[in-house]
Amino acid sequence: MATLARQQHPLADSASQLRHYDEVTGIIPPFSSTLQKAGYDGLFAGRPEILQINVGKLCNQTCRHCHVDAGPDRREVMSRETMEQCLQFLDRSGMKTVDITGGAPELNPHYRWLVSECRQRGCRVMTRCNLTIITAHERFNDLPRFFAQHQVEVISSLPFYEASRTDRQRGTGVFDASIEALLLLNAEGYGKPDSGLQLHLVYNPVGAFLSAPQQMLEQQFKKELSNRYGIVFNNLYVINNLPISRFLHFLLQSGQYEEYMKKLVMAFNPATVPALMCRYTLSVSWEGFLYDCDFNQMLDLKITDQAGNARHISTVPAEALQERRIMVSQHCYGCTAGSGSSCGGQLVP
Repeated sequence: MATLARQQHPLADSASQLRHYDEVTGIIPPFSSTLQKAGYDGLFAGRPEILQINVGKLCNQTCRHCHVDAGPDRREVMSRETMEQCLQFLDRSGMKTVDITGGAPELNPHYRWLVSECRQRGCRVMTRCNLTIITAHERFNDLPRFFAQHQVEVISSLPFYEASRTDRQRGTGVFDASIEALLLLNAEGYGKPDSGLQLHLVYNPVGAFLSAPQQMLEQQFKKELSNRYGIVFNNLYVINNLPISRFLHFLLQSGQYEEYMKKLVMAFNPATVPALMCRYTLSVSWEGFLYDCDFNQMLDLKITDQAGNARHISTVPAEALQERRIMVSQHCYGCTAGSGSSCGGQLVP
């Protein structure tokens, strides 16, 4: 399956996606007004704690729900120069947690160098791994050992513990390759008690619905993966599908867009607002521009200064990012629906 960008589809343009949000404004209220009714005069960031670096859109998979529109035909990758600018920002900001994502971040030629540099600075490093990259080619087979040597926290996508549901979302053969990769990670000690090597799985619903409770799903995943394959892991993170890029395309194609948006609005939970990841996370694009979150990045909703100029990792003063007003739009309902959603899973019990 080709990416939306390769197809030159209108939805490859972020402005086109935002126009679809405008089309349902008469059906669902603006997210900003829902926040206000809940007692919040907008969203404001605190002191940034996590630097999430998106090192590019190149990926070995083309998943149906991908909000990045990543795939093998994408050529956007972060340069080493921009990575160096990210490291310089870490030095001057004092931030100590780095979350590396993509695409498949391991496909960036400077990925291992970036991990090593972050670890040398004493940073906690998380990496978003699609698992299949580990077995995709022999040059990636040593990734589990590399992760272990650098004490990298691995966060891996696995939509379900059955092949049919996983492959339906991520592509034929993905489940079997993912199981093989998980066993290799377990062999290095990942997910095992007292190893210190953290392995977390990520669940996205396969369809236009909200997830079951995270704790319940985690128990199911642990039981089934252990019984069927002898696989162990630490935590399951449940993330709602946001109406962005290919998942938005799916919603529009299947005629479920308005219904899904209404579902998100009806499930709005004000208790999730204090824990929203945009309040303590900074997102960096492959070009070095700053965003409130990875979702805003894919909609090109940049962090700007008072004059409206886009903030870049190379020049922004770290203190200027504290107490900033966070940009919101209709997709934000996805992070505040039900138990909430973030890159670290659900936000409230």
